[in-house]
Amino acid sequence: MKKNILCLFCLFISFNSFAQNIKGTISSEGEPLSFVNVYLKNTTKGAVSNENGTYTITNVSPGNYTIIASFTGFRSESKSITISNSDVIVNFDLSLSESLNEVVVTGTLKPVNRLESPVPVEVYSPTFLKKNPTPNIFEALQNVNGVRPQLNCNVCNTGDIHINGLEGPYTLVLIDGMPIVSGLSTVYGLSGIPNSLIEQVEIVKGPASSLYGSEAVGGLINIITKLPENTSKLSADGFVTGWGEANIDLGYKAIIGEKTTMLLGTNYYNYSNPIDNNNDNFTDVTLQDRISIFQKWDFKRSNNRKFSLAGRYFYEDRWGGEMQWNPSYRGGNDVYGESIYTSRFEIIGNYQLPIKETVNLQFSYSDHDQNSVYGDTPYLAKQRIGFGQLVWDTSLNHHNILIGAAARYNFYNDNTTATLNADEVTIPSIFAQDEISLSSKQKLLLGARYDYDKRHGSIFTPRIAYRYKPTENDIFRVNAGTGFRVVNLFTEEHAALTGARDVIIEETLKPEKSYNVNLNYLKKLYTKNGFIFTFDASLWYTHFTNAILPDYDTNPNQIIYDNLDGHATSKGASLNIDAVFGNGIKALLGVTHQDVSQTENDETIDQILTEKFSGTWALSYKHYKTNLTLDYTGNIYGPMRLPTLGDLDPRNDKSPTWSVQNIQLTYDGIKNIELYAGIKNLLNWTPNKGEPFIIARSHDPFDENVDYNPDGSVMATSENPYALTFDPSYVYAPNQGRRLFFGMRFQLN
Repeated sequence: MKKNILCLFCLFISFNSFAQNIKGTISSEGEPLSFVNVYLKNTTKGAVSNENGTYTITNVSPGNYTIIASFTGFRSESKSITISNSDVIVNFDLSLSESLNEVVVTGTLKPVNRLESPVPVEVYSPTFLKKNPTPNIFEALQNVNGVRPQLNCNVCNTGDIHINGLEGPYTLVLIDGMPIVSGLSTVYGLSGIPNSLIEQVEIVKGPASSLYGSEAVGGLINIITKLPENTSKLSADGFVTGWGEANIDLGYKAIIGEKTTMLLGTNYYNYSNPIDNNNDNFTDVTLQDRISIFQKWDFKRSNNRKFSLAGRYFYEDRWGGEMQWNPSYRGGNDVYGESIYTSRFEIIGNYQLPIKETVNLQFSYSDHDQNSVYGDTPYLAKQRIGFGQLVWDTSLNHHNILIGAAARYNFYNDNTTATLNADEVTIPSIFAQDEISLSSKQKLLLGARYDYDKRHGSIFTPRIAYRYKPTENDIFRVNAGTGFRVVNLFTEEHAALTGARDVIIEETLKPEKSYNVNLNYLKKLYTKNGFIFTFDASLWYTHFTNAILPDYDTNPNQIIYDNLDGHATSKGASLNIDAVFGNGIKALLGVTHQDVSQTENDETIDQILTEKFSGTWALSYKHYKTNLTLDYTGNIYGPMRLPTLGDLDPRNDKSPTWSVQNIQLTYDGIKNIELYAGIKNLLNWTPNKGEPFIIARSHDPFDENVDYNPDGSVMATSENPYALTFDPSYVYAPNQGRRLFFGMRFQLN
């Protein structure tokens, strides 16, 4: 027994004589950094620096290692070391990761450092999108402060994007700077952009019509796809949920010859599991079968001139309705269903002319074909958009000048009575912008755009922006300008196509105009212990004339559209806080308070389906020793006015305060692979909580048992005591409750 103990003791002494320690100090700009994670790559050995910035990794066996120092908000550093028969000292001096120094293009139509731009631009990276994985960019924006994906129909679940409380048609969606997602595709096309191909998402809140024309009244979202040379050779990202959803993104890069690089991406999403948890015999979530194929080519040219071509094809088959519906009932009046077939393709190009000056020819074309039925009402629509512009970018002393000429061709036709003849128009435009460097701390941007629309005549939209940077860590911005929007009613207002309300268009609709001012202050704060805070605060005010808003109130059985005989306003304040703490903790917090209303005949009412306040958050913690990252994301929305069907309607006319929260755990300890799992809608919130029903008269979707008074209003009867018609537009939050999800990412460089 004594011999065994002696042998074990000798082995222990022998082991410790070979195992050594790694020691060192972590600092930044001469100050010690605490809570920095220091670890040996591909091992479980690691340590965290203390308040003095020192660390020790004990009992390291002899061999060659890569040691990494990683701290959120700072650039990670790695060093190769060799452990032999003595302790090793490894010191690190980390530099700040300038997360705000991204290059953005959206605010000024050309690449510029985000901090130098006179126009405030918010940037969201793929890392942000991964915190709450979604099958499309529409859902991914739910955690962006001041931006809300709004469902417009309980049955088919189509929706749009609200910015600062303004309806979806006021938001212009761009792909690589091209305004090809509009009208029909604003409603449906946001679901077809593969998230795996997104380099970053840039958001401008406030009018941008002076650069981008109609529809950029409330703001714009520019989805920038990856450059082929900056992508992995092969990538895949797929997940499934407890509701039976399946989503997969695939990416592939090929180098063809010496001067051509190609990127191919595919997204496929399927949900084929009808669920009716609220027991109204209607699907809680629309069934979908969707595929999107994206291809992008980059060509190397002399003098680094640009030339890229991209194309995308999108097809979707979605339906929602009574649980017993199947395609054999499509378009009939036996079983109610809303079925939408969407086929769409796009081409995008950017070619720099082979001349001394920097002149780019940018062009795009999209073709959108929609075949839909809403019960027994067909909606067959086609939309084609062609766009081209020449942009000249030059500098002269303290002036950075941008001059452009553009033309946009719109074709739209459907089978509704509102479109007796196809709407076909070409809108020529010219625009100019001068960014003036007044001093090292001050910049002034002056811009203007002129459009001619034969239906409405000349349209002039000027803007001005001023940036003052008193210190490296403080920026003040003031933006003011005008905007305009030409309305294509049925492509934008999905509520006009579903349910039993009659659509009334009382007059020839005139273009909307807006006047906007936005104040922005950004502050960066660094503490001695390595904490980083970024405060981004904004105030805004927008005044609309000729506003076109759906009137649900005058007659509960009608949706009335006309130009507002008065004005509408959107005003509010927002605050974003980006905080980087020690020990792998990072937080993104946002809050918005807004007042969106319309005034007519001296009466002011709140805009329907618009929250008074909202908040978003994304909290992340990475434990480097176990390669685990925990993400907790969520949003909260204050009450909003809802479209009830009259005084007898028992549903609440205001929504409660509600929240959707998600949690996710990611493991990245396997080479080239990430595994992630979590819970979506942790609180299991759905809008039927506390309501007698969500869809009005879901048992009688064709209104076969509805009686009417001589004036056309609905009569209250024993069978219909609330005097209702079938209506699925009472929707403000997703019907999808709590669900588990599991996924895997693979990347081969």
